[in-house]
Amino acid sequence: MNRVLELVRNKYFLSVAAFAVWMLFFDKNDMVSQYEFRSEVNKLQEEKDFYVKEISQVKNDLNELNTNLSTAEKFAREKYFMKKDNEDVFVIIKEAPKD
Repeated sequence: MNRVLELVRNKYFLSVAAFAVWMLFFDKNDMVSQYEFRSEVNKLQEEKDFYVKEISQVKNDLNELNTNLSTAEKFAREKYFMKKDNEDVFVIIKEAPKD
């Protein structure tokens, strides 16, 4: 018990403890803020990876559309529901089953 009291009365220990408490809880860059920043960075990195993948896919589609006319026609029919003058287009939308 005396050893603990000596430790608590030590000015260096008190200074280090106060500094640690200040840095962990009260500082602008405390532990909670660091955790939130790290979470946001991870979320933004996932978004970046998603968009890089999407950009790559769009570049591939663009290259395919510029080089192959039949692919351009297929793309226009599937994505934009375009049709020739003598055709009818029926769009079928599947709904989720209701419980």
